[in-house]
Order: sequence, then C-alpha cells, then structure tokens
Amino acid sequence: MPKPKFFNAFRTLKSKKGQMDLTPVIISCKTASASIVVTFFLGLFAAAWVAGMKRRFWKITLDCILTLPLVLPPTVAGFFLLYVFGLRGPVGIFFMHFFSIKIAFSWGSTVLAAALISFPLMYRSALGALEQVEPELVYAARTLGLSEARIFWKVSLPVAMPGIAGGAVLAFARGLGEFGATAMIAGNIAGRTRTLPLAIYSETAAGNMDTAGRYVIIIVLFSFIIVALMNYFAGKRP
Repeated sequence: MPKPKFFNAFRTLKSKKGQMDLTPVIISCKTASASIVVTFFLGLFAAAWVAGMKRRFWKITLDCILTLPLVLPPTVAGFFLLYVFGLRGPVGIFFMHFFSIKIAFSWGSTVLAAALISFPLMYRSALGALEQVEPELVYAARTLGLSEARIFWKVSLPVAMPGIAGGAVLAFARGLGEFGATAMIAGNIAGRTRTLPLAIYSETAAGNMDTAGRYVIIIVLFSFIIVALMNYFAGKRP
C-alpha cells in the first residue's frame, strides 16, 4: 500500500531542494523579524503604561482596546488595516501622495499585519510579568531616591525579563504564522508578499500536496523551536 504523499514530503524536500521555492520561507522570516522589533518595544511601552495607571476604569478600557486584535478574527483586523492603509485609506493616500509609497500589497504590509496580530500577545505577556514584580522591591528603590524611570529600567524590567522574553518569542511565532490579516492587506503575491501560511494555502488549493507538505514541515520545525524557547524562558522565571 503506497504511503500518503504527506509522509513523503521530507524525502522530497531532501532530494528535490532545487525545485522548491524558498521565497515564502525568506519572506516569513523577514516579516516576523521586522514585526517583533516593532511589537516588542510598543508592547513593552504599552504594558508599562497600563501597569502604572491608577484609575481602574481607564486601565480596563485601554487594556480592552489593546487586547482586541487577539480576539477579533484576523480578517476583521485585516479589513481595518486595508481601510486605513489601502489606496483609498487616509494613511495610504498620505504616503502615496507625498512619498509615492504604496503600503497595501507590499512587503511592508505583511509586517503591519503581523505586528497588529502579534502585538496583544507581547503586550499581555509583558503586562503580566510587570504586575508580578514584588511591590516591596519598588518601594525599596523609591526609598533609595531612584526615579520612576530608573526603577523601571533597573528593578522592574530585569525581574520581569523572563516573562517579557517569553512573550516576545510567542509574538514572533504569531507573526510567523499570520494568515488572515496578511491576505487582506498584502494579498498573495508570489515572491513579494506570499508568506509560508499563504504558500501552504496556495499549494494545497492547486493540488500540489508534496510542496505544501514541505512547507508544513518547515513551519512545524520553526514552531517546535519556538515552543522549546518558550519553555526555556518559562523555566527561568523567579
């Protein structure tokens, strides 16, 4: 009885490397790497801001807004991105008119989609880690005359870093596997915006199960490494 095509994917990957288009792998890695740089700093800043808020109503409201992309369908998030950054959107018109830069359906739009979808994971992880910092450490630092900024950089951030790093790894993985929002704002342009998830979808739709299987193997290996890194950082938490 012949084996299913999927189980021959690894052998085909090894024996026919020259026939496999690695562009989706490269685009996905570039997109996830660029988006995590944006997401890390924005998520960390937003988490520090929300953690330091005193008024409960505004804290809850802002937390709901920042977490919303996590629960929205990715296509809805992609619709909002297309509405704002598309050729008829306010930001899209601005960049096209003044800089002759088209944001939608470009590689930059894949970064936008990945950053928007992965941001809540980074933000929630950083917020949880910062809120777990012992208040006694902060009070002790204040008695020593440290400013709030120095307390954050010298006390809170080092203590919360394992949780923050774990959130960054999780956000990177989410950006690597983003599909719905990317398809809406960036499309599925081969060699330009076609990421690994889009390549898997395209090859499967075309009936090329061997090629799709090879892409699946690559993203599964990436995911395994990411999960291992998450467990590593979780084990380092105080």
